[in-house]
Order: sequence, then C-alpha cells, then structure tokens
Amino acid sequence: MTGEVSMIKKFFREWKWTIIFGIGILIVFFLLRLINLTILPIFADEAIYIRWSQVMKAEPTLRFLPLSDGKQPFFMWMLMFALGVIKNPLFTGRFLSVLAGLGSLIGIFLLSYELFKDKKTSLITSLFYAVVPFFVFFDRMALVDSLLAMFGIWFFYFGLLLIKNLRLDLAMITGMILGAALITKSPALFYAILLPTTFLFYPFPSRRRFVQKKHLLNLGKIVILWGVVYVFAFGIYNLLRLGPNFQMIAIRNKDYVFSFEWILSHPFDPLKPHLFDLAQWLPNLLTWPVLLLAVAGLVWMWLKRENWRQASWLFSVSAVPLLVQSVFAKVFTPRYILFTIWPLLIIAAYFFSVMVKKLKIKTNLLALLILLIIIPSLYYNYLLLTEPEKAPLPRRMRSGYLEEWTAGQGIREIADFIKEKAKEKNVLVGTEGSFGTLPDGLQIYLEKVPNVTVIGVGYPITGVHSSLVNSLVDNDVYLVVNQSRLQIPPEAYGLKLVGEYPKALTPEGEQDQLLFFELDREFWWKR
Repeated sequence: MTGEVSMIKKFFREWKWTIIFGIGILIVFFLLRLINLTILPIFADEAIYIRWSQVMKAEPTLRFLPLSDGKQPFFMWMLMFALGVIKNPLFTGRFLSVLAGLGSLIGIFLLSYELFKDKKTSLITSLFYAVVPFFVFFDRMALVDSLLAMFGIWFFYFGLLLIKNLRLDLAMITGMILGAALITKSPALFYAILLPTTFLFYPFPSRRRFVQKKHLLNLGKIVILWGVVYVFAFGIYNLLRLGPNFQMIAIRNKDYVFSFEWILSHPFDPLKPHLFDLAQWLPNLLTWPVLLLAVAGLVWMWLKRENWRQASWLFSVSAVPLLVQSVFAKVFTPRYILFTIWPLLIIAAYFFSVMVKKLKIKTNLLALLILLIIIPSLYYNYLLLTEPEKAPLPRRMRSGYLEEWTAGQGIREIADFIKEKAKEKNVLVGTEGSFGTLPDGLQIYLEKVPNVTVIGVGYPITGVHSSLVNSLVDNDVYLVVNQSRLQIPPEAYGLKLVGEYPKALTPEGEQDQLLFFELDREFWWKR
C-alpha cells in the first residue's frame, strides 16, 4: 500500500504541471467547440446524417440505411443512440463531433509524447489542436470527418506501440480501431496502407547483429501481428455485408475519383488545381504561424538528422493521402483532407519546443510567444463563433456552408412556425428537392410532431405540385424553396410569402434566400 502511495506521489510530482496546463487546454477546447454550437446553419450532409439516424432509430430493420447512398453507417449508429438525450437534433449531431474532437485532442497528446517523449511538445501539440480553425470548424459540424480523424490518430498511436512491443493485444486493439475507421468513411483505407510505415520505429539492431535469430523472429512476428490487425479491421468492415446495398460503397466511391485512364491522359488535371487549392487552404485554416512552424520543423529535422524518423513518418502520413487525393479526387474540399492534417500540428509543436530550448526563452517570454502564434487562430475562431459570415473561410467552404442551397438558414425558424400551426390543424409542407438540406433539414425538427407531414417535390420549382394542391382539402399547405430554384412568379401560382431567410452574400454581391410560402386555398379552389 505504501509503495502504491509513493508511486502516485511520484506520478503527480512528475506530471503536476502537465496536468494543470492540460486542464487549461481542455477548457479552451470546450469553449471553442461549444459556444454558439448551432450558429452555423445546418449543412446538407448534416441534415442527411441526422435524418438517417432518426429513421434508423425508429425502424430497426433500417440500421444499414446509409448504405443505400454508399455511406458507411458508424457515425449514424452512434448518433442514433444519442438522439433524444438533447431535444435539438442538430446540437446532438454536432456535440458528437465535439466528443470525437476530444478523442483527437487526447490521442494527439499521447501520440506526440510517444514520438518525442517530451511533455512540452505534447502540450503545445494539444494547444494547437484546440485552437487551429481547421479543427475547430469541423469539430463543430455533424459530419463524419472529425470521427475519422480521431480514429486515425488512435490507430497510429497503437500502431507505434505495436511495433515497439510486438504484443498480440495491441495488434487486436489496433485492428479494431482501424475497423471502426473503415465503417466510418472510405478514406480510412489510407490508414491501412500506411500501417507498414511504423516499421521506421522498430528498434533496429546494429548491422552486425541484424541477422541474429532473435531479430529475424521479430520480423516474422511483425508480419503476423500486422496480419492480425488487418484480419480484425476487415472483419469488422465486412459486417456491413449484413445490410443490403453493401456494393453501393464501391459504386459511390467511383463517383469521387478519376480512373487511371483519365489520369494518364490528363496527368496535371486535377493535380494542378488541387495543389493550388492546398496552397490556399493550409495557410488559411492552419494559419500562417502554425504552417510555417510545420515547414521549418520538417526542414530542421531532415537537415540536422534530428528525429529524422519521426519527421519522415509524420510527413508520409500526411503527404501520401494528400498527394493521392490531389491526383485522383473529383471532389476536393477542406473537410475531405481533414484526416491528413494532424501530423503537421505535431511537427509544428516539436519545432517550437526545439526553438524554445535552443534560444533559452524564459517562461514569461514563452507565454507571449505562444500567444502571438495563436492570436490569428483565436481571432478566426471568434468570428466563427459570433459572426461566421465575416470569417475568412476559403471560397469553397464559404459557398457551401453559408451561401448556396446546401446552407439551411431559416429551417429551424420555419420548423418552429409549423409546430405552432400544427397545434390547431393538419399541416403539409412541400419542399424543393427530395434529399439533403431540404426536406431532411426540416424533417429532423418535425419528427414525431403530430399533424405534420413533410414531402419533397423535386427541383427546380416550375409549378405547384398536384399533391400539394390536392392536400388543401384537409390541410394547411406550405412550400419551402430557395429563391435560386424558384422558376415561377409566386403570385401567379397562389403562393403567399410567409417568411424569407437570406443567406450570406457572395463576393459578387448576390444573395440567395430561403422562401417560405403558404398555398392560398381560395386561389386554388377558384381554378
């Protein structure tokens, strides 16, 4: 008992300040993730995932529903059990991503410590993760990408432990994490491909002793243990075959990549524009100070031959998926590369720690220097949390999340209006489209609300669908449509404007808006 007490005292003596600063980083993390969590309008994919989760929860036979669109269901399975705990489904979905971000924060601390055995580097890495806008933004969205990044961090952490310890239990854990990543999103295949890169950290013997029987046996053991990892991982992935439409994953994946034939005939398309995109996105979403630290860190470690294994490994884990996607991806957006970015934070934090030691920077100056590095991130995050339309988001992100039909400004307000109307009479709501922001974004708020039916009527809106007109007999009927997809004069079709909800301005000064109409019963009965 005395020995255990002394061990606990020794632990706290060694880790006291790390724990204190770690708690401070946790507070910063939660403040940046939870304040005004629903200030951004619901995004198209968020609406789809949350709606799927609601349907899956209500109907057990549809637990593999996302496979119908070629999507892996793990995020939706987790969300399915979380729905109902909090009334607001959008908050619930986004809070799940916050928790995934928390897992990444803890995992990246442990991974950086495993790489460098330096508490300061691990703390700075965690601080960068907590404040860098790239991760703040997507940890606040009900999308699968934060969860995928979390699994990647933990997969490689256990992958490093495996190569250093060669234990069966570590191989099994590593395989289960990879399996969870594979049933989250297809790019987890990059993790599987990159597992052998951890061989860089095998404790190589001297050349003279390399052929000794012990080390030859260890090499064979490594191959066997990696085999265990893959057996567990792809065993979990193949559980998806229990659901219908498993083949849709492969079919839909083809919609996102160019064929080899295309790449051979167009070697710099899409490579060139995608590299140009990266040149814009990385300094914007990582911020210049963190990106420059990462680049300088790589150069330092390679030129000085200082921790070159760590540098080469981190670079490969980040660069290989980025390069492959730049060559093959049809759809290339910042959230699709989120799972490749975290190694840059570790490199940046390591170089910062090295410079602090080399320059013998004192504590007060160190705090000021850290503050100067993260000020651009903090200002960026302040805008995201208070006035996201003013945040300097990359063009592709701003258009998708704030300006176009994919952004769901006004949907929550329309849902609240309909709930009040439904207390008095039956309500039917028609929306443009049949999948995505509408009608899914509206349905997630009106699930289980009595006397309300929501249906999609396609797009663009070139007339009033007959199902809406026919429902006027015993319903109040409404139509929700984006102005950019409305191709009829409302007055000529008996549409009375109830509300309009503007989206963000485009750089050209144009502004779409969500329009909420009521069908005029008298107008249609006279026809």
